[in-house]
Amino acid sequence: MRMAASALNAVVSQRTEVAPGLIILQVVPDGWDFPDYEGGQFAVIGLPGAARRFHFSDPEEPPREPNKLIKRAYSIASSSVPGEYLEFYVALVGSGALTPRLFELKTGDRLWLGPKATGMFRLDQAPADCHVVFVATGTGLAPYMSMLRSELVCGGKRRFAVIHGARHSWDLGYRAELRTLSNVCPNFDYLPVVSQPDEEPIAWKGMGGWVQDCWRAGAVAKEWGFAPSPQDTHVFLCGNPSMIRAMLETLGQEGYTEHSKESPGQIHVEKYW
Repeated sequence: MRMAASALNAVVSQRTEVAPGLIILQVVPDGWDFPDYEGGQFAVIGLPGAARRFHFSDPEEPPREPNKLIKRAYSIASSSVPGEYLEFYVALVGSGALTPRLFELKTGDRLWLGPKATGMFRLDQAPADCHVVFVATGTGLAPYMSMLRSELVCGGKRRFAVIHGARHSWDLGYRAELRTLSNVCPNFDYLPVVSQPDEEPIAWKGMGGWVQDCWRAGAVAKEWGFAPSPQDTHVFLCGNPSMIRAMLETLGQEGYTEHSKESPGQIHVEKYW
């Protein structure tokens, strides 16, 4: 028995290949309106087990319930200002259940989109008079794109910085947009970091190593002209668990504390891995 077509309630309006194993999907609800959301929140998308898998993914056993939806949460990268689509930044997990199926989607294909967004990884968790540093690896950049697209006031007194790490320069999704933003907004800085600079076909002139190395080297202080501190700066972390552990340790040594409802702090963590 096939899944009812109505269960797949959204359509891919655009699929952009950023690099091998990295895509951006723009998704439009079909016949219904997605509720308002805040930058940094996530939505749930899904496909049935019977959906085709990307040809470069790992083989898997045929699903026992081919009509059952495989669902996963993904941070929304698009602006929270009402628009035409929701955007998701997706990395291929070859052995995964959902991402190989998402990678097989083409423009016009259908998928399932959950009824609303949720999550507390939001910019409003930081005081409006504090500066903000967004630290990400890989697709952990997605929630920051939504926050920046939704809430960055270009030329404002509040400073923003993005430290984004990837293995290679071509894996730095949204690089062109963030570079442009840094060129036109004096209160925004973009700090890309590649961990394998020796593998670049053209000499990499930016920072090499890990994003935590970038922080420890004082790269943000160099751009801002002053060293960020727990008194004036909040730090958001999203991405590889090893990066998050390293940043928590480093920030803790500098006097930062992790934020929670019970104990407000200056470090905000999205643990989606």
